[in-house]
Amino acid sequence: MHKTDFPPREGLFPVPVVLVSSVDKTTGSANIITIAWCGVVCSNPPMLSVSIRPSRYSHRLIKNTGDFAVNIPDAAMLKEVDICGIRSGKDTDKFKLCSFTPAPSRKILSPAIKECPVNIECKVKDIISLGAHDMFIGEVLGIRADNSILTSAKSIDYSKISPFVYNQGEYWSLGKRIGHYGFSSK
Repeated sequence: MHKTDFPPREGLFPVPVVLVSSVDKTTGSANIITIAWCGVVCSNPPMLSVSIRPSRYSHRLIKNTGDFAVNIPDAAMLKEVDICGIRSGKDTDKFKLCSFTPAPSRKILSPAIKECPVNIECKVKDIISLGAHDMFIGEVLGIRADNSILTSAKSIDYSKISPFVYNQGEYWSLGKRIGHYGFSSK
C-alpha cells in the first residue's frame, strides 16, 4: 500500500464534539463553547481535558472559576452546536440564542446544559500551555444523564443517544456498535 506524506498538523480523527459550559463568577452569566480538542486523560481519578485558545472568552471564565461542565450533545442539536462554536460569548448569550437551559450543577459553579443527554462536572486540576491552546485538565466530580437514556440497570444506553464527531472540519455521525472491549479474547 502506497502512502502520501503530509506536513505536521492535528491529524487525529475523529474527535468527539462536546459543549463546554462555564460561568462568569462576577456577573453570573453563563457561556457555552463548542470543543473538539478534548478527551480522557486519566481513569483514576477520572479526568478529562479540553483545549482552548487563550483568546477565547470561555478560557478566561474557566480559569477564573476553576471549573467547567462537559455536555454531550445529540445530533439533533447540530445547528446549535455549530453556532456555539462560531459565535463569541463576549457578545452573545448562547444559552438564549440556542434556546438552551442552564441547569444548576451539583458540585461546581458552572451550569450544565439541560438539553444535553449527558453532563459531566469537572474541577480544574491543571492548566498546561501548549502553544496555540491551553489544556485544562479537569477532575470529574460527577456525571448526570437523562433518565430517558438509561437502561433498567441504570447505565447509559448509548443506542438512545446520537453523539457525533468532528472530522477535519466536518461533523460526522456515529454508526452502530461493532464490538466491545475484550471481544477478541473469546
